[in-house]
Amino acid sequence: MIGHCNFSPSLPNILLLFIFSHLLPLKEKHAVFGFGSIKILVFCAFTSLLAVFTTNGHVFAASALKVDASAEAPVQILAFGDSLTAGYGLPPGEGFTDQLEVWLNAHSDVAIHVVNGGVSGDTSTGGRSRLDWGLSPFKDGKPSLVILELGANDALRGVAPEITRTNIDAMVKLLTEREIPLLLTGMLATPSWGPEYGRAFDSIFPDTAKKYDVLLYPFFLEGVAADLKLNQSDGLHPTKEGVAIIIEKMGPMVLKALGQ
Repeated sequence: MIGHCNFSPSLPNILLLFIFSHLLPLKEKHAVFGFGSIKILVFCAFTSLLAVFTTNGHVFAASALKVDASAEAPVQILAFGDSLTAGYGLPPGEGFTDQLEVWLNAHSDVAIHVVNGGVSGDTSTGGRSRLDWGLSPFKDGKPSLVILELGANDALRGVAPEITRTNIDAMVKLLTEREIPLLLTGMLATPSWGPEYGRAFDSIFPDTAKKYDVLLYPFFLEGVAADLKLNQSDGLHPTKEGVAIIIEKMGPMVLKALGQ
């Protein structure tokens, strides 16, 4: 997620060549929302290029969008988001989707499988571009539930709220039109962009949930954000313990979304 480039040595070096030969000379007028920093611009451009490369090539984080043997479980959930969903920085078994699957199966009478559809560094634009493909592994393209978690990288990069709103709206509309149950998770803007940006961004998720009459979990990082003990050294991605708190808070709503 959150501002992290999931760089792999296997990616073509031409990406780096492009960035440093074409993006460094750009002027301040191209910086987003007045960051006034070429370094920030290059960082955001790199993560955006990487998101496009991985999306178009369908190269995703380990286990992302892979329906394996356990997919025979009667309930299939697609957790679709950025690195908060992907489990950035955590070993297998400790990330969001793994812990959620364990929690749900401990609280349900039917077997539940959670598919990891998280891509580190993804924005709402990237998510929108790959959502339709992300649904394709499921029978009839319809998982039992989609947990939609995107927007954190938009907020960190200062993406215009109207762009994020349009993307979130389009994804929710697609899912509701296909009659796929949805749990929309909200995100909050960082204070650095100012109160006007914060109000415009923070309202996206409750407004969209109300418009389409879908369940909303107001803030994905509720109880974890800004707590150093519950986050990794970057201060942005939750630890195993932080994820456990998210699951305990969100789990009952996931069951509700499943009709349990």
